[in-house]
Parts: sequence; structure tokens; C-alpha cells
Amino acid sequence: MSKRFWNWVKNEESRTLYFDGYIAQDSWFDDDITPKQFKSELTAFEGDVIVWINSPGGDVFAASQIYNMLKEYNGKVTVKIDGIAASAASVIAMAGNEILMSPVAMMMIHNPATVIFGDALDLQSGIDMLSEVKESIVNAYEQKTKLPRNKISKMMDAETWFSSNKAVELGFADKVLYEDNQEETTDGFIFDKVTVTNALMRKIPNQKQTQPKAEEKGTPHDQLLTRLNLIK
Repeated sequence: MSKRFWNWVKNEESRTLYFDGYIAQDSWFDDDITPKQFKSELTAFEGDVIVWINSPGGDVFAASQIYNMLKEYNGKVTVKIDGIAASAASVIAMAGNEILMSPVAMMMIHNPATVIFGDALDLQSGIDMLSEVKESIVNAYEQKTKLPRNKISKMMDAETWFSSNKAVELGFADKVLYEDNQEETTDGFIFDKVTVTNALMRKIPNQKQTQPKAEEKGTPHDQLLTRLNLIK
């Protein structure tokens, strides 16, 4: 039996579901037991459900099934993000009838990824599969945010991070937790890996000129340049 990546807390008035850590850290895709167990626990009781998310993501197929189960649930689903809802976890978050984020929480969206071995046809098949998976993820974001698909797609390409206020502004969330007057919230921030990496790369040549012995290997500058090239 796979390790569970979810946990229920029940009382007489409500039920709370916690996602804390990687989604489907052992197995979910092509696993008959795990999805059925999750669904049986979700539907075992009636009433509204609160879903807390603090997850860096994981298996997109698991996230897709959980998204569907929560959307089909006969009761209000309130999603609360207290740490991070990144990658596949952000897809699950989109299933909430209401999405709330802690003022110190973050959300991240990016393109799906996989590992492919084989010849050119195998690689092309993998590319086609990832393209279709991306389209399905865009569907969830588009339904919630009402943003244009091409804008969502570009944000995924860039691996984009949102603060809670920016997530509300863009429609990925509805409210910021613990704030009495939402109209008085300050503007949030948004950044992406590509922009940050390119900005650092542009600054490195100027900094390298100030190195007294630029020809020496193993300096902090050289190490940073190597790492940024790997990321880029």
C-alpha cells in the first residue's frame, strides 16, 4: 500500500482535508487502490469540506483525479493555502469553490515534465503527450481565472510564482486570509525563473571585470556562472 499524501481531520461540525508534501509520493497513476480509497474517504460523510494545501506538487495525473473528485463533491469545497501550492498542487487548488491564501503563501505554475527514453519517435511521442497534458492543466486555470489561454500558457512556460495578493488579482485565488478589508490590500508580486535567471546573467559580465584574477578557476563568480548556465 502506498504512503498516503493526504490526511482527514473530522469533528461534529466540519471536515478538513490536509495535503502536506508531495502529491502521490509513491504511486497514484495506474494504482486502483489509492484513488478509490481517497474517493471513499471524501464521500464517506456529507457537508462542506475545508482543504488545506502546503505542497510543492507531484504527480499531475493524481492531481487531475483529485481535482475531478473535489469538483464532483456534493458540498462546498473551500481551499486554503498556508505555505505553497506549486505545480500539480496548484491544479488541486483550482477545484475549490472558494480559494483563500495566507498572506505569506505562494503559488507557482509551470509546464509539465517527464523523463523519456528511446529513439526520435519516442521523444516526439513524449513531446506530444506533454503538450496535451499542458492543455488539460490550462483548462483548470482558465476555468477559474477567466484569463486568456495564451497568457496562462506563457506564464507556465516561464515558471511563474505569485504572492497571495497577485494570485487574487489574477484570479487564481479569491481572498487573502486574515485580512479584514480586501480592498485595502497592497499590490502583490509576480516573478518567473526565466526573467530572474536572465537578469543575473546580464549582470555577471560587469561583475567579472572587477575580479582581480579573472583567469583563475573556481572563483565564486565562475561557480555562479556555471550554475546559471545549467539552469538556463
